[in-house]
Amino acid sequence: MTSTSGRRSKITPEREQEFFQAVLDELREHGYDALTMERVAARASCGKSTLYRQWQTKPRLVAAALRASRQGAVAAVDTGSLAGDLRETARIAAFTSGRDTRLTQALGHAVLCDEELQSALREALVEPELAAYDAMIERAVERGEISADHPATEFLPAQLMGVLRIRPLLEGRYADADYLVRFVDAALLPSLGLTPPPPHHP
Repeated sequence: MTSTSGRRSKITPEREQEFFQAVLDELREHGYDALTMERVAARASCGKSTLYRQWQTKPRLVAAALRASRQGAVAAVDTGSLAGDLRETARIAAFTSGRDTRLTQALGHAVLCDEELQSALREALVEPELAAYDAMIERAVERGEISADHPATEFLPAQLMGVLRIRPLLEGRYADADYLVRFVDAALLPSLGLTPPPPHHP
């Protein structure tokens, strides 16, 4: 165990991140089934033995890359109103929608068959967003915008995450900021009993 730990310490965090980025790029471009240690090694300009020493198997390497990609941008959203928070969250989601949707699509069936991959995907993409939504709702309740037991709050994450994933299937394109903000105004805010802000005219 000591020798393994020693070998692991030789890889800098920056180099490790390059490995993880190579994994994620391969996933998005070619899918999970086509991903191999050899392809990742070639993309990251390293020997595949380095990857095997560090992570042993493809699922472990992919899980590590997913966990390292954990996003926290939505957690910083606090505009002072729930409507503003949801609209800003929609804009942030649009910025990463293509990247994240390609990633979840690439993992496909493998996520359902591998608990470690499923857990890593939740940690990287799902749990940070769920925590951010919970914080938004708590602030809105404290401000008196909505009641603590409002039934629509339970479905906010599923609605916004769902429209991100389904638009490519329905319309053949990713959800951009305009589309998602209009979705917030037309579907999410009315379900919460909130009035969308008036259109902005420059």
